Amino acid sequence: MQEIMNYFEGIPSLHRSFILVGGITLFWLLEGIFPLFKFDYKKWRHAIPNIFFTLTTVLINFILAFILLKTSDWTIANGFGILHWIPETPLWLEVLLGVIFLDFIGAYLPHYVEHQIKPLWMIHLVHHSDHNVDTTTANRHHPLESIVRFSFTLLGVFLLGTSIGIIMLYQALSVVSSQFNHANIRLPKKIDLWISYLLVSPDMHKTHHHFRLPYTDKNYGNIFSIWDRLLGTFATFDRDKIVYGVDVFPDEKKNNKIESLLKQPFEKYQRPTMGQTD
Repeated sequence: MQEIMNYFEGIPSLHRSFILVGGITLFWLLEGIFPLFKFDYKKWRHAIPNIFFTLTTVLINFILAFILLKTSDWTIANGFGILHWIPETPLWLEVLLGVIFLDFIGAYLPHYVEHQIKPLWMIHLVHHSDHNVDTTTANRHHPLESIVRFSFTLLGVFLLGTSIGIIMLYQALSVVSSQFNHANIRLPKKIDLWISYLLVSPDMHKTHHHFRLPYTDKNYGNIFSIWDRLLGTFATFDRDKIVYGVDVFPDEKKNNKIESLLKQPFEKYQRPTMGQTD
């Protein structure tokens, strides 16, 4: 475990890029072999805005990374944070708890909050307005959402007192997990179900991308499914009946244009009520 931590504490930027690009490439290929839906689209054209927002997410996180580093260094130097207050914690348990609770504070919690507060929901809509969800959708986040999610991750680092190695490991797992659970792949239903008892599976997350409530407000998790199960936000839906997108922004052509998506958070609409379900 110490060797793994040593690697992630000094992980080169090239290796982080390989994880990002390698994950997209792997699941892109698997989507062609085991597709859940046979989309009538030009895959590269659909991927252009998603890759654009992936790059903006990477850029924002790169620019702000020094804040994570300084915060992590401060918590370790001052023995501050939950992980430092648990006596005699073996390294493997510290890493496990760090990743699990960073997943809660840095992924589940901001995702849940974004669905509850309208200005944040408007920002998050850029992610939901993809009508053909695939692995490139994973990091389709408006630049403002990237800042929101970074802020929650920073809060998690501060409260937990996580080392930079745990942070880098968490971020690597987060990227690959998101690419996996957004991928347009059809796993055997039983295997997908078994995965979903611990991790966020493709079928589980696709339910969240159904275009109407209440399913849009379910399954917020990214790496671990335990948070949805523990906090009552877990739901299932027939994967073959899922319709992607959001009913308040139905224009598929507009929702695949970078300029339109950058403006989308500032457009007006009325959010549908819980009664508008299938």
